[in-house]
Amino acid sequence: MTIFIDMDEVIADTYQGHIDLYNQEFDSSFSKSDCDGKDFWQLVPEAHIENIRGHARKEGFYINLKVIEHSQEVLKRLSQKHEVFIASAAMQFPNSLREKSDWLDQYFPFIPWQNRILCGEKYILNGDVLIDDRSYHLRKFENRGILFTSPHNTKTEGFERASSWLEIEKMLS
Repeated sequence: MTIFIDMDEVIADTYQGHIDLYNQEFDSSFSKSDCDGKDFWQLVPEAHIENIRGHARKEGFYINLKVIEHSQEVLKRLSQKHEVFIASAAMQFPNSLREKSDWLDQYFPFIPWQNRILCGEKYILNGDVLIDDRSYHLRKFENRGILFTSPHNTKTEGFERASSWLEIEKMLS
């Protein structure tokens, strides 16, 4: 199989990164449990929305993200049996390219740079499986799409869903 894996909210905990930075900047105490079915920027006062949207442009934001639990070991096992590619819409935030590449080198060194696709639209990908947290990427993908659960998509329906990497491993075995 050829498997495409999104980065943000699938292997890198971007959502928690936004919450942590916001809480630090505004002395707040948001947690993921406050965010059921919404993007984080939808929960903050209107005066802070642009601040949240600016996080992705801040130097150091991506390199400091935590790894989604079990993603490293499961992807390592999957990459021994299948072609695994990281497919991130990083072109939306061009300054993130270097940090995302460095982050992958640090946490997923078994996925070589040749298997990293930093693009915009993911419907152009030609493979068997796309694992992503955004339904709009899955809608256009021609083959099997798996929605990886994130606080913002808990109310999204109509897709095969996985809430952990251990679930994904079972689904793809």
